Amino acid sequence: MRSRVLPALAVVLTLAAATPAVADPDWAIVPEGGPTKAPAVPANPQQERPTAGSGYVPWQKALPGSARVVRERRLGPRTLDILISSPSIGRMMPVRLLLPKGWSKSARRTWPVLYLLHGGADDYTSWTRMTDVAAFTENVDAIVVMPEAGRAGNYSDWHNAGRGGAPKWATFHTYEVRRLVEIGYRGGTRRAVAGLSMGAYGAMKYAARYPGMFRFAGSYSGILATRLPGVPEIIMNAQASEKQNPKALWGDPVKDAKVWAMNDPMALAPGLKGTSLYISSGTTSFLGPLDPPGSPWHPAHLGEPISAYTAKALSRRLNGLGIRHTLNLYSNGTHTWPYWTREFKASFPMILSALGLKGGAKDGWRLSSGR
Repeated sequence: MRSRVLPALAVVLTLAAATPAVADPDWAIVPEGGPTKAPAVPANPQQERPTAGSGYVPWQKALPGSARVVRERRLGPRTLDILISSPSIGRMMPVRLLLPKGWSKSARRTWPVLYLLHGGADDYTSWTRMTDVAAFTENVDAIVVMPEAGRAGNYSDWHNAGRGGAPKWATFHTYEVRRLVEIGYRGGTRRAVAGLSMGAYGAMKYAARYPGMFRFAGSYSGILATRLPGVPEIIMNAQASEKQNPKALWGDPVKDAKVWAMNDPMALAPGLKGTSLYISSGTTSFLGPLDPPGSPWHPAHLGEPISAYTAKALSRRLNGLGIRHTLNLYSNGTHTWPYWTREFKASFPMILSALGLKGGAKDGWRLSSGR
């Protein structure tokens, strides 16, 4: 039975929702001040190369040297995309920023920063494409950062059979992106991080792996204990479904147990002390109150009971460590954006409080007990 179930569960980590990601071709075809008519989108965006005069594009090979911003793209009064030549990834990586009112590069002040991480089989545009986060944060005095993380990057520096090397997603996000935002875009040192599905895992792991870097971590339907029975097989099947070597990520679960532990939020849980924590998940994979009547069921919805399984384990671990946290397990509900958006907004008072902004929750605010 288990052998038949695992392939179906592989979609959990690689599909953040049943809706596929939408391509974002503008970088390759609309240089600043250039024409707006688009040619065909390449079948494999990782093989894109810029057309004459178009400048650098996402997934192009990185330039030699240190990480740096090589291009900017304004999409609106608040929305700014930046393109980073990343030695950690070996490619040009896009990051989307939502800028607060009054922001400028030459400002004498800095702003707190909220990092929003995307799920599997999606990209850095997902939060603005699938939610009203731009309107919701319009009057929030903070910078919102949404970095690219790959379809199956899993917010990790890959083991690659012990050789290391690219991709180093954790280094890209917590060092390169963070430093560039703080040096060149007036980001401050008060930070919060939240994500959905694969990004939920990333948010909790980053907060645990780098204690003190983030004052808040929010996980909406993420795998938070990577070594529980059955979970390593799910992760490796998910990587294989994205045509990746299943062991390139963290190695073999047994032979490379230390590497797996270094990427397991439950093993890293002591590092979460002092961080405001919000953890949520559905528990059944069944349609819930935010699903239109008659909506088709999708295997990705199995992400909910699996994430709940790991959330309960992490919650027990946190309780044992005396680390306060909010745990919201809401029964029915699918592995889709309406629930992640609802949970993001439910946790938003905690985010504001962590960032030191008006409207934040009082100390000890909880939606439900961490049990």
